[in-house]
Amino acid sequence: MVDVSQHELVPEHTLLEEDEIEEVLAEYDASRTDLPKIKRKDKALPDDADVGDVVKIVRDSRTTDKAVTYRLVIE
Repeated sequence: MVDVSQHELVPEHTLLEEDEIEEVLAEYDASRTDLPKIKRKDKALPDDADVGDVVKIVRDSRTTDKAVTYRLVIE
């Protein structure tokens, strides 16, 4: 079976620690529920991701070199 999360076209997905989440939410003056969502069943997520976790996604970007987004894991 192929591990989709390791495919070259899948951007880097990293689970954030609680203190990192608080920093991100404070920076954007947002709450967890304001973040875009990603389903727990998404194959790109790390295996240890649980509902309520926040994932940092780093994509290549033509204009900014790297584009960083954050997603809330939902059921």
